Amino acid sequence: MLYNLLVPLADEHIVFNLFRYLTFRSGGAVITALIICFLLGPRVIAWLRSKQGEGQPIREDGPEGHLLTKKGTPTMGGFLILIAITISTLLWADLTNRYVWCVLIVTVGFGAVGFIDDYMKLTKRSSDGLPGRLKLLIQFVIATAVAMWISYIAPPEMDLHLAVPFFKDLLINLWIFFIPFAVLVMVGASNAVNLTDGLDGLAIVPVMIAAGCFAFIAYLVGNSFFANYLEVHYVPGTGELAVFCGALVGASLGFLWFNAPPAMVFMGDTGSLSCGGALGSIAVVTKHELVLAIIGGLFVLETVSVMVQVASFKLTGKRVFRMAPLHHHFEKKGWAEPTIVIRFWIIASILALIGLSTLKLR
Repeated sequence: MLYNLLVPLADEHIVFNLFRYLTFRSGGAVITALIICFLLGPRVIAWLRSKQGEGQPIREDGPEGHLLTKKGTPTMGGFLILIAITISTLLWADLTNRYVWCVLIVTVGFGAVGFIDDYMKLTKRSSDGLPGRLKLLIQFVIATAVAMWISYIAPPEMDLHLAVPFFKDLLINLWIFFIPFAVLVMVGASNAVNLTDGLDGLAIVPVMIAAGCFAFIAYLVGNSFFANYLEVHYVPGTGELAVFCGALVGASLGFLWFNAPPAMVFMGDTGSLSCGGALGSIAVVTKHELVLAIIGGLFVLETVSVMVQVASFKLTGKRVFRMAPLHHHFEKKGWAEPTIVIRFWIIASILALIGLSTLKLR
């Protein structure tokens, strides 16, 4: 909004020329989202606590310590993240950019699904919320609509194509399979973050790291000079997503202030589904879907651990891990919660560096 209002005045007042620069507006989005979280956080948490009474329902089959340490903590804190991201993006992004709206629709849409799920859990006083199949169906409908819009907006030479990291000229034409693939990326990323969100601060920091990486990727992919220099595929207009990623970084950092151990609030499905969907949609727009699997490798590990556990138990009747997702396995082994969280943050940082290296290794 600021871009659309103030850039036309740049010729008359040079100070407004700053709003032409993506780097300035991305930084503004980070700070704005952070300030919104700091200002609204205590009020939102107090409101959630007043409405939720006993806080988020804790799974009885979860780690033993959770019933003692997590009980009474309110959930749906992802609502704070959504507010910060949306307001910050609307203030600092170019609202004529259709990619921005694509990502916002997925973020808010998935967040709404998570909000309904969290609300049902609270009203039922059970860890069972919205039926899993219905939740996935709504996500698939939203993702399909957005994937079709993205393919319509994208340049003809890459509208239905998959870019492969480490190869500068390789584009695979997925043809009609691009839409299902893009939907899988968005829905898969959303639910992978949801599975990771099991300990205080565990999911939000890897989300913040991934968002920072994709801010960098979006800026480079959307700039013809840098894209040609790095020999990555140039996608006009994607640079504006650096502003959205900045808002996501700021909102994540602000939420971490309240979610750091011991957490004052949980993000719930409202936050995890929306943040994961945002990362997935940005990856699809920038043609870095496979790189997301590297940068977000921690989310992949958590998801694979659940899949392996379920498959092993159904086929052999035995469990590979003491409990899934993976972070609960280490809890069962006696690791302290801060130890697990910080070590997983380190893994997420290493994977992010590996993912960013694909920009140069061609």
